[in-house]
This record gives sequence, C-alpha cells and structure tokens, in this order.
Amino acid sequence: MPAKQTLIPDGYVPRLIEGRLDALLQAFGCVEITGPKWCGKTWTALTRSTSVTRLDNRPEREAAEMDPTLALVGTPPHLVDEWQEVPEVWDAARRYVDDSGNKRGLLLLTGSTSLKKSSRDKVRHTGTGRIARLSMHTMALCESGESSAAISLKALFGGAPLPRMRCETGIQDVARWCCRGGWPANLGIPDEAAAETASQYVQSVLDINVIDEGRSPETALSLMRALALNESQAVTHKTLAKDMSAGDKAPDVDTIASYIELLERLKLIDGLRGWEPPMRSKARVRVKPKRYFCDPSIAAALLGATPTRLLQDTQTLGMLFENLVIRDLRVFLSTYAGLGNALSYYRDDSGLEVDAIVEHAGQWAGIEIKLSDTKVDEGAKNLVALRNKVLANPAAQNSEPAFLAVIVGRGSLSYTRDDGVMVIPASLLGA
Repeated sequence: MPAKQTLIPDGYVPRLIEGRLDALLQAFGCVEITGPKWCGKTWTALTRSTSVTRLDNRPEREAAEMDPTLALVGTPPHLVDEWQEVPEVWDAARRYVDDSGNKRGLLLLTGSTSLKKSSRDKVRHTGTGRIARLSMHTMALCESGESSAAISLKALFGGAPLPRMRCETGIQDVARWCCRGGWPANLGIPDEAAAETASQYVQSVLDINVIDEGRSPETALSLMRALALNESQAVTHKTLAKDMSAGDKAPDVDTIASYIELLERLKLIDGLRGWEPPMRSKARVRVKPKRYFCDPSIAAALLGATPTRLLQDTQTLGMLFENLVIRDLRVFLSTYAGLGNALSYYRDDSGLEVDAIVEHAGQWAGIEIKLSDTKVDEGAKNLVALRNKVLANPAAQNSEPAFLAVIVGRGSLSYTRDDGVMVIPASLLGA
C-alpha cells in the first residue's frame, strides 16, 4: 500500500476488500474494481490513490476521448473513475504499464457498468498480466456494524471448531437489514431515510442507464419487479414474461433475455449457477441460474416492502434474507486469494435443494439459509442428505464437506448439532 494517501474521503469506513486490493496492487501495474453503483468502489480506490481522473466529468471525459492517455496523467497510484465512459482508456492503461517497465501499483480503474457489445471492439487487449480484476459489492453486515464477525467463514474452511457464542437478533432486525441494505451512504442515518436509497437507485438506473442504452424504462422496471417477485427462484424467461404482462401482451423471450443481460452488465443482478458435484448419481442436477439483486433493499423497494409490512409477510422476508446472506457470502469470497472461490446452489430432480454451496481452497461447504432458528431441523436435513449423496459412491472418491451450516436470521446461539451441522446467526458471521 502506498505510504502517501491524500485522497481518503472524510467519514470513510474501512472495507473488507482492502486487503485483497493491496495484494493486487503489489502484484500488478493496474487494478480494475467493478461493482454496482454506490457500493463504495470510488471511495475505497481513493484510499489507495494520490491523484484521480473522473470520466463522468464532462471536460475530463472529452479530453480522454481526444487522447485516452490524458486520463492517466497524475501522480501514481492514479485512479481513473468510471473508465468505461471512454473504453479506449483500457488499452492506454495496458500500454502505460508496459512502458513503465511493468512497475506495480501505478493505476486503479473503477466502473459500475460492463462494456456493451458495441464498445467491446474498442478494447483490443485483455490486459492479462498488467491489469488485475477485483469485484466489489455493497456492505456485508459485518462492514455496516450489524454483525460482530466473531465467526470467520475462512476459519471454518480451515477446520476451526465453531465457537459457542450468544447473540440476540430478532425478526425485526432482519427486516431492518433487508430494507436498509448495505449502502455506505446509509451509515448513521435513520431507517426511514435509509429506505430511500434503494428506490433512488432504481430510479437512477431507469432514468440514466436504461435510457442511455436506448431501452424502455417501463419494460426494465416491469422486469425488475418480476425478478423481485421471483426472488431466490430459478425462474424461466416464460415465467418472467407472464409476471410482467399484467394482462397485457407479454414481452417475447428474446426481449427478456436482452434486458437481463443489461441488468447484469449494470451489476444490478447477479446469477447464481447450479452446482454440479463430482459424483455419479441417477438424480439429474439442475443448473439453471438463480438471480439475486446486488442488495436485498433493491428487491424490497421494488416490492414496496417496509420493515412493518415484512413482519406480516415472513415468506417474502425469508426470500429477502436469503438475498442478504448470498450478498454477504459474495463479499467474503471476494476477499480470498486464489482460483476456485465460487458460490452456487444445489438442486436435483429428486427435490433435494441446498441454498448455497461455497467452494474455497479445493474444498466445499453446504449452507442452508433460514429466517428463524425454528427452521434449523429442515435445513439440517437437506444438508445431511446432500453430504450422504455426494459420499454415496466410494469409487468416486469425493471429498467430505469442509462444514455444513444453517445460517439463521433470528437466533440466539451458535452451536454444532449432533449430526455435525453448524447453526450460525448471521449477526455473528464474518469473512
């Protein structure tokens, strides 16, 4: 990490991703940080920068359009914010690193939108060996202060026993977490004010990004609402079309697919693929992706949910809580070094389903997500069934899970059951 830091924003709260960012800056000439708007990419990048070019600023963007190297002018480490506004900056950054003799930690690039197809031909080099990529998300509970992070996911993968710890979280807490979301701008403000952030986020996407892409804000909003209705489900495009139609003519499948691609490029939604374990089984594994919003507060806003309403609709609250835990698991995995860090889900045609499969360091762990500790038995049953299925064929030599756990929203104690399944309140979990 550079010794001189002059751009740290006032009020900045440290993020888990910082350690990974420092490691990449020591190994590469340039690091690109991607993630949804407002998740804190620019602020985190500024803590490692001594100069900055902002390409969402018109004069600076116009200068870079004439000569992309102008975006790189500044004392290193130099940040180019929203670099995708001038795609040619990517190749300029790669050449800058080459011309420096492959010095490390020269540049940071941040962006909240992946390049659309029409812009990809302006990037002629992958940046391999010069530009590292790092994904960032909205704040996990342990970053926003809602979790103590006393239990480390990584430590569990390392074989550490689960400590018995007490905490007191209720359904009311979960409803608050889901509606506030993990937006850095929400830290320290009342719940009512925090709930406005997600609604304004959706409106910003519709008014700016969707229109800039030449798409229909009405169609985009209709699709987002359909995705919120089907939160945590592996739904087909036909199902989404039906939920979008509201009695009118439904969009065709190709239109829905193109809008989903747009929402993914905007980092608004993330796909969760189906896990294909290395086993021989008569049950066919389903690999159709589930889709989750980048933050549960987005789905809550689209559904018109408030903490009070969610307390009367625990089914919806349970789906939002699942979105929240998936977000936190993504945050944790983004801080781990090496290949093979992955998040997926399991479901086969026998009806067995497990909410999350986490892979790290050549190991796997099964996780069920339950709103309340009163549902632990149900989750543990699924986890034990998956473990037995994976280990059913000795000839396949499949590995035991590193651990099995039920993560709960309302809960008072972390402990390990007699069947080996761990019970972990979300308010105790950290990276």
